[in-house]
Amino acid sequence: MFDTLTEQLGKVFDRLRKRGALSEADVGEALREVRVALLEADVALPVVKSFIDTVRAKAVGAEVLRSVTPAQMVIKVVHDQLIAMLGGTSVEFEIAAAPPAPLLLVGLQGSGKTTTAAKIAIRLRDRAKQRALLASLDTRRPAAQEQLRVLGEQAGVATLPIVAGQMPVEIARRAMAAARLQGFDVVILDTAGRLHVDEALMAEAAAVRDAVNPVETLLVADALTGQDAVNLAQRFSAHIGLTGVVLTRIDGDARGGAALSIRAVAGCPIKLIGTGEKLDALEGFHPDRIASRILGMGDVVSLVERAQETIAAEDAERLEAKLLKGQFDLADLGEQLRQMRRMGGMQGLMALLPGVGKVKRQLGAAGIDDRMLARQVAMIQSMTPMERRNARLIGGSRKRRIAAGSGTSVQEVNRLLKQYKQMSEMVRKVGKLGKQGLLRAGLGQMPSFPGYPGRPR
Repeated sequence: MFDTLTEQLGKVFDRLRKRGALSEADVGEALREVRVALLEADVALPVVKSFIDTVRAKAVGAEVLRSVTPAQMVIKVVHDQLIAMLGGTSVEFEIAAAPPAPLLLVGLQGSGKTTTAAKIAIRLRDRAKQRALLASLDTRRPAAQEQLRVLGEQAGVATLPIVAGQMPVEIARRAMAAARLQGFDVVILDTAGRLHVDEALMAEAAAVRDAVNPVETLLVADALTGQDAVNLAQRFSAHIGLTGVVLTRIDGDARGGAALSIRAVAGCPIKLIGTGEKLDALEGFHPDRIASRILGMGDVVSLVERAQETIAAEDAERLEAKLLKGQFDLADLGEQLRQMRRMGGMQGLMALLPGVGKVKRQLGAAGIDDRMLARQVAMIQSMTPMERRNARLIGGSRKRRIAAGSGTSVQEVNRLLKQYKQMSEMVRKVGKLGKQGLLRAGLGQMPSFPGYPGRPR
């Protein structure tokens, strides 16, 4: 997400930092490059113009140019203005209304509405302990209602039984009645989409809106469509009235133009972003965190939240107890690798860590990616429980068996064992220092990050 923009802005600010004292001309030159970077990121022209004008007015002041670190001050001005462009404050997604509260999803066909409906239901269940009922109002697309039913089964979320021949407004009213009788907190209504916006689509969505009076009307838009997503938000907002936007496929959008333009152009806050295909890959949208990611400052808060969601407290305590005793076996390494994959894999974690743009490029050049994590997990799973507990047992014949069982090579098995040996030696040293030593060690002391043979210099 925003990889291209982050890289280009990083180059601009690196040059500013090297200059020490800045003149108004230096700032002007940097802002011209920032302008080009934003336009190449498919940010709407009026938004770019307003952004650059505001930053220039603040960045060429005496307070900035005469400060001890003028480059850092300029970066801070850009950071603050990025937050303002993205909406300023976070708009938390929560359904605080008398149950059953109707939630209406609108958008074009193929934008990910049906999958997003299931994702929202899971988020409400896991975060707010609210029971959601899914209902498909798409009577036009073949098997659309069946698709939602299957997704509901996969997510463990209830779906409204399908009744052939009913129209969207009838289905919506039946869903509300069923939710009242069965004690659901939220009803998520998945409307029909089209290949493009037309009057019939708007009229149908408006009729459903009038019938159920939703507490949230969310536009589901594909981030990869760039300015088309912005134009779509404008049209739906004008015809139906939106309370927010869900941007899908944001993990595949290296430019980020839609995210940076929607609030300013359409006036709709982005409330949620889809970060992957899995049903739990849905995050809240936080302008301050996104701005930090764009400028390469990382997003440690989101990293901690993701860790808390994916790592059970008892597992963390169990591992900590072992580390304090200086113990760390291949089963522990395998669990750590699986947790990394659940947290978004190598690329997902790198996107949240501050100042790792160059490291990401080095990882890519070395061919280190999420596939390597999967191969390492496969190697550990191909070992016997005894081998995982005691790596010294793994000799030549066992290495060949592990490589054959995991679809890898003996050389890859050797690399994994070498990395494990380095990590276990560090754990033994840290264990002797007690809990304070464990806290002081951190990732920075590790001689080899899992899957990464040696730290970059």
